[in-house]
Amino acid sequence: MARLPRLVIPGQPQHIIVRGNNREPIFYRDEDYRFYLEKLEQACDKHQCDVHAYVLMTNHVHLLLTPFTEQGMGKMIQMLGRYYVQYFNHENQRTGSLWEGRYKATLIDSEYYLLTCYRYLELNPVRAGTVDHPSTYPWSSYGYNGLGQIDPIVTPHSEYLQLGTTLEQRQLAYRALFKSHITEKTLKDIRDASNKGWVLGSGRFKQKIGQKLNRRVEPLSRGGDRKSSGYRENLKINRI
Repeated sequence: MARLPRLVIPGQPQHIIVRGNNREPIFYRDEDYRFYLEKLEQACDKHQCDVHAYVLMTNHVHLLLTPFTEQGMGKMIQMLGRYYVQYFNHENQRTGSLWEGRYKATLIDSEYYLLTCYRYLELNPVRAGTVDHPSTYPWSSYGYNGLGQIDPIVTPHSEYLQLGTTLEQRQLAYRALFKSHITEKTLKDIRDASNKGWVLGSGRFKQKIGQKLNRRVEPLSRGGDRKSSGYRENLKINRI
């Protein structure tokens, strides 16, 4: 079966996941992380993508970004991946693929989910047990978003900018978001949407995107075909 094209709307944020082949490491040394971030900045500049949040884990990468052209996101990932594979294979005297198939991408409802996705990304090292707080993990955007550290990769989204009128106010408000836990339901919603490439957002947002792109943007509801005789018979039995 042919794969559906990705859900891309210029100006609408995306959550992207890139994994190493067979979940194997894609970063070994600090230099690896630095090289990846350097090429990420270059690829985003060239293909008009703003990165709002990111985290580089040992065997995968999460990016929260906004593409401004229909093809920009795909071309950015392709350019970044090509540069990094050449570097990684040369440094480790290996050949062949590094990535696990296609990257995953999820269209994000910025009003309801964007800042939650910020937190989801930057809390990855905490959930993995690598650190106790995102501020101590060096390979994420938390240093910029929460602490005001210089990071040329990050471009604040308008939802982030609304957290305060000054840099200090925004950083304080952003750090306060991390005092509350992301619920298990929200974690599941993010993971399900990310793994399947569905839209992550409110029902109204999904309907709007579905109409705009003229395609399905979430899985079909369970329960079978409501027009089938089997479904109607089942319903009759269960009502008795």
